[in-house]
This record gives sequence, C-alpha cells and structure tokens, in this order.
Amino acid sequence: MDIDLKEQPGHCSHVEAILDRLPCYFDIKKYMETGIYTENSTFNQKKSIRRMTLNFFLSGEILYRKTLYLGLLKCIDVVETAKLLEQIHAGICGTNMNGLTLARIIL
Repeated sequence: MDIDLKEQPGHCSHVEAILDRLPCYFDIKKYMETGIYTENSTFNQKKSIRRMTLNFFLSGEILYRKTLYLGLLKCIDVVETAKLLEQIHAGICGTNMNGLTLARIIL
C-alpha cells in the first residue's frame, strides 16, 4: 500500500448536492406523520423504522433527533447540509463546543 504525502494541506469549500434523492430521514418522517410505511418495505425495514422513531421527535414539519447530552438536533436535507458545511468551513458560525462534539452533531 502506497501513501502519498502532500506538501500543502487540501481544503474543500464546495459540497455538491444531489437534488433527486430523498433525505435519509424520509422514511422515519413519513411514518411519524402518517403511520404508513413506504412502498416495498420489508418486514425488517418496517421493524427498524418503528425502532428508530423512538429516537426522533416531530414538531410540525420539522423532524428532530433526540440525544442524551445535546438535546434535540434538527434533521436537515442535502441543500441545508451543504450551506451549513460551507458556513462552518468559512468560520461564520461560532461554536461553544470542542471539535469532536461539533463533528458528531454535523454527521
């Protein structure tokens, strides 16, 4: 295995958004809103969705993920994620937490 060393660090300031895809939390949100599973869901997928809904909270149209130490985290789509990451990399957003905690929240 070869490892290439670079002279200067690389920086990424652009995130490409795929607008055709549904957000990763789409199935959970739909189930919480209507109580109906998505089409072609298997028994195991339905069971997983029911379990995952215990960790989420729906307030109107906004879905939040419950966490033990950080409270409620807003679930965002690809476009909002791209904007947020660009702001974080640019240093626009100030933070009151260390880098590891911030990384956990973003991911």
